[in-house]
Formats: sequence, structure tokens, C-alpha cells
Amino acid sequence: MSFLRGALVAGVVLGAVGVVAAASAAAVAVYFARRIVTPPRRPAEDQAIVSADSSTVLLTRSPDSQVPGRYSLFFDDTRGHARIGAIVEHTQSTVRREVITVDRGNLSLARRGRISGWFYLGPEEFGLPWSDVDIPTDLGPAPAWLIPAPDESTRWAIHVHGRAVRREETLRSVPTFHNAGYSSLLISYRNDGDAPRSPDHRYGLGTTEWRDVDAAIRFALARGAREIVLVGWSMGGATVLQTLTRSTLASFITGIVLDSPVIDWVTTLQFQGIENRLPPLVRAGAIGLLRETWGGVLTGQAQPLDLHGLDLVARADELTSPILLFHSEDDGYVPVTASDALAEARPDIVTYERFSVARHTKLWNYDAPRWEGAISRWLNDLA
Repeated sequence: MSFLRGALVAGVVLGAVGVVAAASAAAVAVYFARRIVTPPRRPAEDQAIVSADSSTVLLTRSPDSQVPGRYSLFFDDTRGHARIGAIVEHTQSTVRREVITVDRGNLSLARRGRISGWFYLGPEEFGLPWSDVDIPTDLGPAPAWLIPAPDESTRWAIHVHGRAVRREETLRSVPTFHNAGYSSLLISYRNDGDAPRSPDHRYGLGTTEWRDVDAAIRFALARGAREIVLVGWSMGGATVLQTLTRSTLASFITGIVLDSPVIDWVTTLQFQGIENRLPPLVRAGAIGLLRETWGGVLTGQAQPLDLHGLDLVARADELTSPILLFHSEDDGYVPVTASDALAEARPDIVTYERFSVARHTKLWNYDAPRWEGAISRWLNDLA
């Protein structure tokens, strides 16, 4: 009897442990799913700053700090901003880089920061005519920057930024399109901090944001555009692909440029889950929450996500416009595998510029001549 009582107690204890473990796994799955669709209040400052003087900054060694090129360094909860350039020296634990400018804040006092591919702070930096415009959307007016072509033109480029950033991210591509005779429209979209928020205040990962790109196309058409290139960065890539497959105005889209794009969200979410060391069951649970109607009670989404519809590798046959695709093997956020698969599935329309060392949405920063040259040649072929 004592043996039976002991076995019973052990069974109860193990059962309780199992319940606690299952509850913990469920809580982590909910947290992960909510984080995916909830716009962050501010980006994390994940780069340690050791010291800085008037000409250099000493950073701890990290995947981003050791890649050559020109970058922004935000600090002091984004109130501070500097531009950094060439690597001056490096050790096994630190990297010293040139300081190009300090635009705001006191870099010498900063101890944490964030390295960003977002390099320019506004369209006024190019010395070109530009204007603030509002694009009518179904949620209200969304602010945008319009930089007209040097001469009257029916060719427009609509630039769509990625997740958790704003339209400043897309400024890097403006000079190349301007030199090719394109007007540039740099848009905001729902829940990005500039455009109106949706009722649920959640990202749709492209399934809702495409409507704001569609509104931007209507805006451009009303002002004489007839040939439109969509330029999408990261989640902006998923958004412009949704626009191509959903918009009634898709016939005006003559081409798409994708930088570090999300082409298949399930692949990306699985990758992010692995990077965060989440067990397979937790990853599957989070993805299930996003795609099921009842999951909205926990994630805050008004509508579930059609993750199959967001898989443009599976839907590759539906794509018709020429695509210029940039992605780096060491991206670190969006795996390159879906881009590889799309390029393999549609070599007839995809021109693929595959980098090996450039990280996520930092390909221009790492090698601007290659990036700009590829776009210039591709636009010339479209003409």
C-alpha cells in the first residue's frame, strides 16, 4: 500500500509539473505571437557603446558593429543620432568606427545604442524639391513625402518601409530613382507611428497594410503616373507583394524592388522562434494563434492572418511583374531561404542580387555602388 501511495503521489506531482510546463509554454507562445503583431513603442538599443570622442566611437563587437559600411547609430532612446562609417580598428571584443556626424545628442555620454541601416533623416538632405503630402486611406490621411522627377514623368516609385521603422528607412533609394527619371513617393502605413492606427492597433504583416499602398497608387495615378515601381523593405516587401496580387490597379505596377523581404512569413517566424530558442511546440502554438480566429482574443488581432496567402513562394505562379531582389545570406532576421526559393521558382522575372555579408536591410549601407548599380541597370531594362 505504501508503494501505491508513493506512486500516486509521484503521479500527482508529475502531473502538476506537466500542467505548469504546459501553461508556461502556452504563455510564451502567446507572448511571442503578440510581439509579432504589436507595433513596439520603441526599438531596443541592443548595441553597447564603450566610449566616443569627436572622431570615433568604440563599440562592443556584435554582428552589426563589425560589418563595413555607413550606418546610423541611434542612442538615448532615439533622441540621439550619429552617423558612423569606416572601421578604424577592431579587437576580439570591440570595434572602433569613424564618426561621420553627430546630428543630435551627446554621443560621448551614451552607453547603449542601436545600429540602423536607416541613414538619412529627411528628404531635405538631398537638395531636391520635395513636399509633404497626405494620402487618403480608408483609415484617414496618411502622411508621405513626394520627391518629383527632375523632368515631367509618368514613372513613379512608391517606397514602403519595414516593420517597426518609418519612411525615413526608404530614403536611401531615392537618389537612384531620381537619377533614372522617377518621381518618388515615400509612404507611411497603418500603425507605423505616422499613419492612422487600425482599430485593433495590430500589424497585418502585409494583409492589411497593402490597402495603404493601394491608396498610394491611386494618389500617384491621379497625378499622372502610368508606370509604377513598388519598393519594399523587409515587411514592406511582403506588403508590396500583397499589393501586386490583390490590387485592382496591379496593371500599373511595372516592377518591384525587394530589399531583405519577407516572402514567406511561416519560414520567417520559425527562424525567429529558433533564434529566440523557443521549442517547436511553442513556435507552432504561436503561429496557430496568429492564423486562428479565436487567437485574436489573446493577440489582439481583429482578424486572423492568412499565412498561406502570405507565402509568395507557394504562389509564385501568380507573380507577373519583373522583380529585383536583394537579400543577404547573413540577414539575421529574415532568412534568405524564401528569397532563394522564389528566385529559383521564377527565374523568368526575378533578378537576384544575393549578398553574403550585409545583414538585414543594410545592403545599401554595406555596398552602395553595387546596390545602386543593380537598380539602375534593372530600371534601364524596364524602359
